[in-house]
Amino acid sequence: MQQSKYTLLRKGLLFDAVGMITMAIPVVGPFLDLLWAPYAAKKMNDMYSGTSGKVASVIVFIEEILPISDFIPTFTLMWLYTFVLSTKKHPQPQPIEVKVNE
Repeated sequence: MQQSKYTLLRKGLLFDAVGMITMAIPVVGPFLDLLWAPYAAKKMNDMYSGTSGKVASVIVFIEEILPISDFIPTFTLMWLYTFVLSTKKHPQPQPIEVKVNE
């Protein structure tokens, strides 16, 4: 199932916010990162296919597991790379005409 680019952006912003919130919780936050890092990596790989999705999932895992780097919005940066900076064209949905004979 292909998701729209704005759905990916909304999900990415949500996942970035969750990753940043764990940094704000004293004592428990670093332990939550141990749970959040593999989940975030899986979601990144699900959201973006191909080699760039795999590389981004490794980067988000490392970013979430390290204690100081939680402020980096990795999901949002990946969205920007995919839909703004990348020269690869993304297919737009095309309407299909259906004629009904009565």
